[in-house]
Amino acid sequence: MEKGSVFTKIINKELPAKVIYEDDDIIAFLPLRLQARVHVLIIPKKEIHTVNDITENDALVLGKLFLVAKKIAKEQGIAKTGYRLTMNVNEDAGQSVFHLHLHLLGGENLGPMMKK
Repeated sequence: MEKGSVFTKIINKELPAKVIYEDDDIIAFLPLRLQARVHVLIIPKKEIHTVNDITENDALVLGKLFLVAKKIAKEQGIAKTGYRLTMNVNEDAGQSVFHLHLHLLGGENLGPMMKK
């Protein structure tokens, strides 16, 4: 896997992004191509390529991803109506940036996860 993904460049402020949350461990920002009315990428600042690369040492930061997602969903007004959290792993699942990231999607009826 290549080091220094586009997300790492955003974390390092080498590329611009509309950041809506940031702390020492996590950054969340709007993607370039929105897939729903509300679409936020929530990313650990530690470079982890995929879920397959997670170690036990990453448990706290991964838990924090979900706490940040909950906070952002509430702030965006979609916590009660519903939202989807997704994480793609490798090419067949649609992962295009190999820096682990959680998609927060909502603000509309998202329909089924997959069409059959």
